[in-house]
Amino acid sequence: MGASRSEQLVGERDFNAHLKRHHLAPLVRDSISTLQLNLGKFCNQACLHCHVEAGPKRTEKMSREVAEAGMALLEVSPAIDVVDLTGGAPELNPHFRWLVQRSRELGRSVIDRCNLTVLFEPDMEDLAEFLASHQVRIVASLPCYTEENVDAQRGGGAFALSLRAIRWLNTLGYADEQSGLQLDLVYNPLGATLPPPQDVLEQDYKKHLQEQFGLRFDRLLAMTNLPVKRFADSLYRSGELPDYLDLLEDQFNPSTVAGLMCRNTISVGWDGALYDCDFNQMLELGLASADSTALLIQDLDHFDGVIDRPIMTGGHCLGCCAGGGSSCGGAIS
Repeated sequence: MGASRSEQLVGERDFNAHLKRHHLAPLVRDSISTLQLNLGKFCNQACLHCHVEAGPKRTEKMSREVAEAGMALLEVSPAIDVVDLTGGAPELNPHFRWLVQRSRELGRSVIDRCNLTVLFEPDMEDLAEFLASHQVRIVASLPCYTEENVDAQRGGGAFALSLRAIRWLNTLGYADEQSGLQLDLVYNPLGATLPPPQDVLEQDYKKHLQEQFGLRFDRLLAMTNLPVKRFADSLYRSGELPDYLDLLEDQFNPSTVAGLMCRNTISVGWDGALYDCDFNQMLELGLASADSTALLIQDLDHFDGVIDRPIMTGGHCLGCCAGGGSSCGGAIS
């Protein structure tokens, strides 16, 4: 199937031209310190900004075979110290808890990219306690601190459920300095704009959530909505996509390039295919061998072959370098 019109428009923007203009070398993966596993596209929500196009009707889920292959490579990759579990709602994958347990047994820290509302899904009644008992760092999506904006992005009732989830996590010790349990929140702009400065917005979030609801969290990660899949298609239908791409180009910030997540992360799709990042994964820009065969985690004995190799880029990469930059860890500069 050919590229959509939105993908064509994004693809017409030349990311590498901006690197050249600022005398920056093409992107290369220097090392791998984070193994990011996308456990599938099945989710209990269908958010407007979701670049994965996840939702309740998606059926893609990582198999036990792929999960075991990932853990086998982790065992022989001492430089990888973080396992980053994402989705969809990663917790809805039947192998999620095994992956958490195995990663912790191997001495790695684990990130769960959680939408919060999943804590109230059937058979998830003990999920919060499981995450706390394994000291999983929760990176939770809360795209705004107002009910109107959150429900506009994520559906009616999402805000109220999210607050209930944060309160539950707080009672378990999350965001308590003494417990060591880390709860970070993620902000996404509602529309075709860049996030405000992350540190300023974090203080606004903390003040509002504490004063209005008595809730606490550790850090706020401000992420730019990349022009990929569902969000790009939405902008195309509204006629905003060209202006948004212009904004990303106009706000290109060369100081963000050194901190791009693709330099030290390997992304693994639900089927085991390898990618430079989660966004490339959704665009099916996968890593390939010398004979152009797709690289699968099931076929590897080590990660040496994906280090010191060029990173696949495109117009969507402009979103990671605009303004303060954007990565899985929030703003870059």
